[in-house]
Amino acid sequence: MLAAKHDKNLATPAQKCFILEGNIGAGKSTFLKIVQERLAVQPVFEPCEKWQKVGGTENLLEKFYADTTRWAYTFQSYAFITRVLEQLEAAKKNSFDAQVLERSVYSDRYCFAKNCFELGTMSLLEWKLYQEWFDWLVDNYAIRPQGFIYLRTDPMVCFQRLLKRNRSEESSVPLSYLELLHKKHEDWLIKKEDVAPYVTQTPVLVLDCNADFEHDEQVQASHMAKIVEFFGVQYCAESKRESDVRASL
Repeated sequence: MLAAKHDKNLATPAQKCFILEGNIGAGKSTFLKIVQERLAVQPVFEPCEKWQKVGGTENLLEKFYADTTRWAYTFQSYAFITRVLEQLEAAKKNSFDAQVLERSVYSDRYCFAKNCFELGTMSLLEWKLYQEWFDWLVDNYAIRPQGFIYLRTDPMVCFQRLLKRNRSEESSVPLSYLELLHKKHEDWLIKKEDVAPYVTQTPVLVLDCNADFEHDEQVQASHMAKIVEFFGVQYCAESKRESDVRASL
């Protein structure tokens, strides 16, 4: 539970926070596993299991996709609360200087929840309530990031990857929904439209992820090198494979 106010000013200098962002199907979980293998950071994956087993039995993520109008506000509210809890709990056990999070409260706010409101699946009252909850939670508990890593991917590529991984909860997700979310990511991370001032000042590293990075070590090495150069994080000391691949480029 959120028992006490988190002091961002004390925590942020000691432990940096970088956030991996991208559309559904961009490959964020796969990318973060590669980051975990190559870089000296703590990975924090999306708390999907919490969404799929609320109270041990209820699949809220499945309910959200099946009946978005009924469950949009409930799911989006629970999503940002569990994200903050996941980050704070992981930070207590972090032996590295930095965390890399899979998505964040910011993509919840600027992409998914906003999209629900604009599509009419979240009412104006629910949208106002959501924004009040969001502002309070972020101001009091969330560690502000030192940077975003945007896995920029064409919606059609995301759709093809989504079909390939075949998750039951995502079976009803159409290409048109991914196109809307892509625009939201572009408006937020590239154009920086209608976002909080401190978010506009947060550096964004844009990586082209249309190519299959999962099975191409040279592409992986290129992405890792860009993260190291852009944010100043370190490679894992034991990651000899990284230096060998980079040397062959």
